Amino acid sequence: MNTMTLADLQIGHIVRIEKLLGDAISKRRLMALGLVRGKEITLENKAPLGDPGIYSILGYRLSIRNDDARNVLVSNL
Repeated sequence: MNTMTLADLQIGHIVRIEKLLGDAISKRRLMALGLVRGKEITLENKAPLGDPGIYSILGYRLSIRNDDARNVLVSNL
């Protein structure tokens, strides 16, 4: 299994969430946004300067800063 973070994705790449890193507050905030283990997520686009990224998960689009995206470990499908 090739593990990376959301911040490492290229546009159009589909991955599965494996683990959230960081303190308890950060993890709860990410989980409240729908970032939970086992869910598939795709990088749809990036802002003009590369931060934040716009991801598709659970049927909606979510904008996440790269600093937060580095706390989401993902693996290839």
